[in-house]
Amino acid sequence: MTQSLPASFHAGVSPAGGAVQVVVVGAGPYGLSVAAHLRAAGIRVRVFGEVMGSWRHAMATGMFLKSTPEATDLSAPEPGGRLEDFCRERGEPVLTELTPIPCTTFVDYGQWFQQRYAGDIDPSRMERIERREGGFTLRLNGGERLAASAVVVATGLTGLARLPQNLVHIAPDGPGPEAPLSHTSQHRDLSRYAGLRVAVIGGGQSALESAALLHESGARVDVLVRAGRVRWGERPVLDRPPVRRLIVPSSPLGSGWVVKAVSQAPGGVQVLPARARMVLLRRALGPSGGWWLRERVENIVPVHTGRHITAAHVGKDGLRLELSGAGSGPRELVVDHVLAATGYRLDLDAMSFLCPHLRATVKPLAGSRAPRLSAAFESSVPGLFFTGSMAAPSFGPVMRFVAGTAYTARRITARITRYAPTP
Repeated sequence: MTQSLPASFHAGVSPAGGAVQVVVVGAGPYGLSVAAHLRAAGIRVRVFGEVMGSWRHAMATGMFLKSTPEATDLSAPEPGGRLEDFCRERGEPVLTELTPIPCTTFVDYGQWFQQRYAGDIDPSRMERIERREGGFTLRLNGGERLAASAVVVATGLTGLARLPQNLVHIAPDGPGPEAPLSHTSQHRDLSRYAGLRVAVIGGGQSALESAALLHESGARVDVLVRAGRVRWGERPVLDRPPVRRLIVPSSPLGSGWVVKAVSQAPGGVQVLPARARMVLLRRALGPSGGWWLRERVENIVPVHTGRHITAAHVGKDGLRLELSGAGSGPRELVVDHVLAATGYRLDLDAMSFLCPHLRATVKPLAGSRAPRLSAAFESSVPGLFFTGSMAAPSFGPVMRFVAGTAYTARRITARITRYAPTP
């Protein structure tokens, strides 16, 4: 896909009179990494969002990352910005593959990275982005308006939570911790359900770890997994024989040649036909639980495989869930709350801060509602870039993880610096 960036790049000025050249929306791992590389390249950039906001507000207390330290490094434009460097500076032991990383540690690392590499972050919320001659106009929640030559969308999974449509009716005022139905991204403290009956839907890390936390907080938990079995990661072996490393190579996201290929060569994924990319996205790095979590769930929390909810009814005794599927578990459950760990929908229409006309202008990748992106993460709208999970249909499942930040930040920065002379 051949495109041209806005004319203001060629002129070396922004439509705001030189005040802002690039705006990054989002201050999580991708936003911070892209901002760090742009600043190092001398590009004028302004970043909006709460630093590590989703990791601070959409993760329940007590959660750990499934990723290894190698897959958790943000991308700095120079040496010294890895999680390992952060731990050393704080006088803490360097983490290994055998050390699950607390989400709180990762948040602290992100804030440290921001102060060192990404510069000031404006916590204002982006309300509206429109396309205009030579770039974009933007409006913040406080009313401020500004213009930019390019916009990098790095909002992560905010606003993209997916809920089973056959359950939405049990929460007529909307899902949430106080409602009968919620999504895992809406929780900070699962101990609120102590003594209550909770059905957790899903078979991935979010579902299984939420179930463990609920059980440990005193809730009565049942996990419903549509698949026929739960997949668990294998305990890492730090010193593997050379032959074993050749047969089953390791990568930041797991072992095996397919995982290694999709995690280390996202550019190769990007040139595949759209249909092949979607198949790869669905099948590679599918739902699983971390190896260290298994002992907190297996034979402790009831997990019903091959079961899914076909109907839900609100009654005097709670929520009555009708179940079906190939599994041999219960045909009915009565619970007080349903916690959906059912993933996220990659849908441009859910990004309400992009004005309707702009959303309609962005061409989706065939077979999805995610944007079709160039090799530099640029959409069909010149100067509008997408990162993280919204880039996964184009570049593969590595973009769902922090491990994709380095490739993304370098590609976007190379594209922008090609057209934007430094001040």
